[in-house]
Amino acid sequence: MRHVRGVLFVDYVRMLRSQKHVDWTTVLAADDQAYLHARIEPDAWYPMGAFERLGQAILSAVTRGELFPVQLWGRYSVSALCTANPGLLAAGDPAESLARFRVLRQTFFDFPALELPLLHLDEAHVVVGYHMAGPAEEAATLQTLGFFEGLLEQAGARDIRGEVAERCWAGDPRTLLLLRWKPPVPAA
Repeated sequence: MRHVRGVLFVDYVRMLRSQKHVDWTTVLAADDQAYLHARIEPDAWYPMGAFERLGQAILSAVTRGELFPVQLWGRYSVSALCTANPGLLAAGDPAESLARFRVLRQTFFDFPALELPLLHLDEAHVVVGYHMAGPAEEAATLQTLGFFEGLLEQAGARDIRGEVAERCWAGDPRTLLLLRWKPPVPAA
């Protein structure tokens, strides 16, 4: 069984809790509803299946199937993750920030969900493999793309260009994110 760390799981729970107008009993199974009432521990492990189902509920009930807000959410989630992991951000050094994430990623999932096989001063490749159903994998991939764009931005990168170059849900053998940027301008 695959697991995700509570520091990521809690974001999904918070998003669902904030939607007071939704009757979650019609959207989520009883086991998954229980997470909406439980205290989510940042350092605990939670089932990836529940994470996927909560993500699908967000996609259906909150974003109404729109993926751009999911990518933006990923971008804005960087601040909270940097607060929880103060050593993640290397101000003025985007490549070092990604290298630090490479080390930290093992603390977020107990399986190889994200790999960074290529990392240069102005480019990175990220292989994404959450092993979810098609729509959930696509949404999680775009959230991940947004996260990396946000991390690069906070580290001082300029002219950030991210794209999903390969899509496992569309028949490609893997999902590949391409990230390119211009390094920060050195201080005078």
